[in-house]
Amino acid sequence: MKKLLILIFVPMFLWSCGSSKIVRQSEKTIKGQWILSSINYSEAGTYNVTLFNDSSKKCFEQSTWQFIPNNNTGFYSIINSTCDVGDRNFAFTIQETDPETGLYNFLLKPTNAKGKSENNQGFRLKLSQLSDLAMQWQQTVTVNGKPFTISMNFSKL
Repeated sequence: MKKLLILIFVPMFLWSCGSSKIVRQSEKTIKGQWILSSINYSEAGTYNVTLFNDSSKKCFEQSTWQFIPNNNTGFYSIINSTCDVGDRNFAFTIQETDPETGLYNFLLKPTNAKGKSENNQGFRLKLSQLSDLAMQWQQTVTVNGKPFTISMNFSKL
């Protein structure tokens, strides 16, 4: 009887710990190469923003991104010649926050080429749109005591 209970409950426990079907589908959709086509702000004006503690808006626009969901890693390439060009590695996770609304958190952690974080710092973004052709991340920060949203718009290559 104990063996039967173990055979029933262990698979149920393991299944409950896995990613949801929606998250797995999102990981399949995000797989591949994307271009960060534009970055917009919720408020009009000129802002000096450094994204991911790396580069400015102008450096990130037109950067290419590669997502490898089977090991939750990837890299992006800064190609603007007026910036510090080259590849940057990262690890990522998609977390479902509300199954009814379909909202997700996208966690991005810069790493070195071996997949290790040098300062153990990551960034939480809202994955506000994901389709086979387009993706949008949003990050809300505070500027002068008010919410300020940075929207990063991607197109699939």
